[in-house]
Amino acid sequence: MDREIDLHGPVELSLTLGPFRRGARDPTFARLPDGVWRATRTPDGPATVRFAGGGRTGRVQVSAWGPGARNALDRAPGMVGAADRPSSFDPPPGLVRDIHRRHPGLRIPRSAAVFEAILPTIIEQKVAGVEAFRSFRSLVLFWGEPAPGPGASLGLRVAPSPADLATRPYFEFHRFGIERKRATAIVMAASRAARLEEAASMDPEAARRRLCALPGVGPWTAAEVGLVALGDADAVPVGDYHLPHMVAWNLAGEPRGTDERMLELLAPFAGHRGRALRLLTLGGAGAPRFGPRMRLRSLRSI
Repeated sequence: MDREIDLHGPVELSLTLGPFRRGARDPTFARLPDGVWRATRTPDGPATVRFAGGGRTGRVQVSAWGPGARNALDRAPGMVGAADRPSSFDPPPGLVRDIHRRHPGLRIPRSAAVFEAILPTIIEQKVAGVEAFRSFRSLVLFWGEPAPGPGASLGLRVAPSPADLATRPYFEFHRFGIERKRATAIVMAASRAARLEEAASMDPEAARRRLCALPGVGPWTAAEVGLVALGDADAVPVGDYHLPHMVAWNLAGEPRGTDERMLELLAPFAGHRGRALRLLTLGGAGAPRFGPRMRLRSLRSI
């Protein structure tokens, strides 16, 4: 099945869809010469989706295979940022403005697939990125299933369903390097997946409350999900170990920052603070390092 989406403006597919990739060896995602490929699970079943085109024309060709193909095509405009309005972003002169002008095609996606986004995000709580990516990859390879259509020949796999994960005892997650606390949060989220999916139809604040009502989910996790599944261009992951330092360094020349200082520096970008963070991550500089690299992502509730 195929469809064409006209975004009436530039879109950089690699950057817009990049947040769906969890590490270089994510088995649910592939960047190939003929486009960006994803294996996903929809309410109608698994699907393989390919996005191609984009660029200055803003025309994106989408192809899908599998039982969930039609549903995946229905969600495709959100995936490539059709509901996003980067043209409404008018940052003050400075680094963020410069990066925005260099990448006008970076859009905030909206997959409307909340559990699909929250699963890897919980795995990323309080651990180094490389460790989290390894855990997610192992979980998908071991408990997932081959992607339908051409996705299987590409080695793509669909992550396990909420119904499957909800039945797993916490100790079965240990083989993937996921300890009891995160495993319990995953099982809890899986058992309440239907309630979580309702967040996609809520306004950002109500969606945040719905997500944070789940044990094991805090502001950091809710914001990360908001930036991927809900199209929330203003979401800020408070509680991240690295982001406050990166923001303080790039916007104020300060080598260390706090959540409070980060929010203060992001205030001029209200309504687009999450977009500003993505732009800084893309084109900003890393804060100077002092001492050994921290292993933990955060020392507070995430």
